[in-house]
Amino acid sequence: MKFTKKLLALLASIIVASVSVSVASDLSPTTQQTWTLRALVTELEENHYVDRRYNDAMSAEHLETYLERLDPSHLYFTASDVAEFERHSTLLDDLGRQGELSPAFEIFERYELRASERLASVISNMGDIVAGLDFDKDEYIDSDPTERAWAADQAELNDRWRKRIKNQVLGLKLAEKPLEEIAPTLVKRYENQQNRLSQYNEQDVFAVYANALTSQFDPHTSYFSPRRAENFDIDMRLSLEGIGAVLQNEDEYVKVVRVVPAGPADKQSDLKAAELIIAVGQGKAGPMTDVIGWRLDDVVDLVRGKKGTVVRLDVIPAAGRADEARRLTITRNEVQLEEQAAQSKIIEINGLSSTPRKIGVIDIPAFYLDFDAYRKGDPDFRSTTRDVAKLVNELNEAGVDGLVIDLRGNGGGSLREANELTGLFIEYGPTVQIRGTGSRVWRDGKRRRGPYYDGPVAIMIDRLSASASEIFAGALQDYGRAIVVGDRSFGKGTVQTLLDLPEGQLKITESKFYRISGDSTQHRGVIPDISYPSLLQHDEIGESSLEKALDWDRIAPVRHKDYGVVDAILPTLVAKHTQRANSDPDFQYIWDQKALAAKVRGAEVLPLNEAERIAQRTSQEIQYLAIENTRRQAKGMDALASLDDLIDGDNDSSDMPQESAEEPSAVSEDSEADEADALINETARILADAINLSGPVMARADSR
Repeated sequence: MKFTKKLLALLASIIVASVSVSVASDLSPTTQQTWTLRALVTELEENHYVDRRYNDAMSAEHLETYLERLDPSHLYFTASDVAEFERHSTLLDDLGRQGELSPAFEIFERYELRASERLASVISNMGDIVAGLDFDKDEYIDSDPTERAWAADQAELNDRWRKRIKNQVLGLKLAEKPLEEIAPTLVKRYENQQNRLSQYNEQDVFAVYANALTSQFDPHTSYFSPRRAENFDIDMRLSLEGIGAVLQNEDEYVKVVRVVPAGPADKQSDLKAAELIIAVGQGKAGPMTDVIGWRLDDVVDLVRGKKGTVVRLDVIPAAGRADEARRLTITRNEVQLEEQAAQSKIIEINGLSSTPRKIGVIDIPAFYLDFDAYRKGDPDFRSTTRDVAKLVNELNEAGVDGLVIDLRGNGGGSLREANELTGLFIEYGPTVQIRGTGSRVWRDGKRRRGPYYDGPVAIMIDRLSASASEIFAGALQDYGRAIVVGDRSFGKGTVQTLLDLPEGQLKITESKFYRISGDSTQHRGVIPDISYPSLLQHDEIGESSLEKALDWDRIAPVRHKDYGVVDAILPTLVAKHTQRANSDPDFQYIWDQKALAAKVRGAEVLPLNEAERIAQRTSQEIQYLAIENTRRQAKGMDALASLDDLIDGDNDSSDMPQESAEEPSAVSEDSEADEADALINETARILADAINLSGPVMARADSR
């Protein structure tokens, strides 16, 4: 207790001393920003899909969001600061229509002052702070600091910072960082934050404030600053260059939103959605640059690079545990169309009936279309539908009894291709409904009767299957044309367009997708007929994880043909699948990992006592090892003595996944491959069961 008081006193004295030397920058709004804010309000109210008014209630939410985006972990503002800002609570809407930005810059100036004072004090006294930390004391830190209330006063803020630094030091210690390097590492980290703070300009302040407003309408509506707008086309082109990952800011971290299928990161590493990038290194042996607190565009600049060059990433789980860091080495490249193209294979299923079944599997990483060649009238333009049609013909010639369409990880793409591909599996009819502002509904689909594949079909989806994937899977499910298996899809059922503003651009949600059943894909996604366990967490990935996501709703259904086989046999298919899954070691492996992940993630606090933290990690490692050995023994493999045996000898220990809150599996490549094969093979078995129950012409069960 005495030590804690002394440390708090030290921090308090540092803060007081720093006040006299901290000077906030003199930022003020420009005339162009005044006009831009007025135009932004008008466009949001007149052209957004949802008819909402920027009123007093939204004004209060706008203010709250702005404060949260400036200080998401509640480390700088106190409750008294927030109470002072509340005088603007019901005024931002009126001021916005006038283009008045003084509250935004006033609040930012206070934030800048508080942050600059705090960072300066921490940097100048890091050595004393680290030296004085007591790791034998029983105390805890919030696992999610964004959920805590604003600090009552400076004393509470001081304690939060003491625990924050203690947690960072403990994480580095457990990651085997040399003790003499810990303080300099943290100093460098906070100097990065300090440097980024000093680089804030009028456009940055306006962008944060404007996006705090746009987010009140939905998470996909956003303001692009001039810099962002100028680079938008480049960003779209480069999204498949470098390592092939979509990144965004989350608090002080850069978060992986999505790993592009068939991209360098996907093919060369196990980088996963929701992981956080904490350091970037160039080449195979260059120094690692700590990027915590960096601007997103600066981190992207480090990650991107010329084709053939190497980048190394230190990543941690979504929970932000430095002691769980692992290092990935990726050679930058471009994602070629050929690599994104659909591919096929054949799985032979025996033992389910007297007749062996051959099941074709078509993996579709994205809904692609060579737009340039298409617009020029090139008769040989590449597209998803054309490639899949060729594969279907090849598989038919090989004598397959049915098809599995694998859409896992497929984030969407061309709406045209979603419609065209659906047409390969139905004779005729609508595929999607699109409702814009004013409730006008437009429908698209297969307009002419024509040839189609009429054999049995199963579709695999997961939490990363989005947009066009959801349209295709939802359509074939509504037609009763396919069995859908896997995890609930992403749930993005909205369409955005770009509008010019006096300065920058507005990406605004203008319409919404609906299935032919009338159900929206928004928020709810596509719900599989048969569910598989998944390690992807719905509260971290997917539309439902996003604040103010538009609600699920329904419109009138469209008349369509019902091929009608799935519903009749589904209960039997579920029963057969459940029986197999309950005795399948790979399925049990996933369930066990999922349960352990939920346990780890459910902890509201983390121990700051070193012995307790080590014991916690050791316990989790023991549980991981038990899960792995249960799987191995069930498959006739030798048990492992430790998790170290799972590590490739070419990698160092920093690559080892530990008690990850997002992905708790410290597994070998073999076990990951077994897991993937288990899901594909089980889907093939489900389809074989369907064929055995209804016959090989499953699609022809009703009259035409």
